[in-house]
Amino acid sequence: MTEPLFIIPFWADLLGVGLGGVQGALFASGFQGQRRLDWLGVAIIGIMIGMGGGLIRDILLGQTPATLQNQWYLVTATGAALFGMLLAGLFTRLNKVIVGLDAVVIGMFGAFGTSKALALGIPEVPAVFIGVCAAVGGSVLRDMLMGLPTAIMHVGSLYAVAAGGGSAFIVIAHALGMSIPLAAVIGIAVTAVIRVLAVSFDVSLPEQRRLYRRKVAAETGVIPIVRPGD
Repeated sequence: MTEPLFIIPFWADLLGVGLGGVQGALFASGFQGQRRLDWLGVAIIGIMIGMGGGLIRDILLGQTPATLQNQWYLVTATGAALFGMLLAGLFTRLNKVIVGLDAVVIGMFGAFGTSKALALGIPEVPAVFIGVCAAVGGSVLRDMLMGLPTAIMHVGSLYAVAAGGGSAFIVIAHALGMSIPLAAVIGIAVTAVIRVLAVSFDVSLPEQRRLYRRKVAAETGVIPIVRPGD
């Protein structure tokens, strides 16, 4: 059996888990009222974000999840979530920090998922799919646990589009002869830039924009909706 072309460095995998844990805890700490979480709930969300992408990636690849084969993954995710709660208590305006961390985290998980898939001989299109699932999987699990609308469906989020752009870059660059590690690093940057720009400038897909317009119309009655037969 030949060695894979790319193995995710242990430190890089832990870094992704740690950043995800911090971002998840910061996100969960910001809720008030009936959706407010106690420290255990915030920690669980942080751990879910930190470990969710890797779990989904390895399950889709038919491998035993790396996050369950070494105790440092869970230790890192837990410590990062606790650190995220501490940061949330020190700062009151965290939106930019959360968005920035979120962009880097989905970039890292997307790049790791795509790169590992390519290294294991997965074809290009499925490799991109695995990268996107790994990138957005943690946030989907988070939203399900918190009873929130799934973030990848929100107008202006471009979660899956950003992850798909970075993953597609890795596949194309590798096909053109670029090494997987270098393509992965650039792919992380591509995903992060798309995600940050989408949030900063409220960019969305045309169909998402139409759906959002109809939602506003239905809730406010300000914008008329033309129905069939009217």
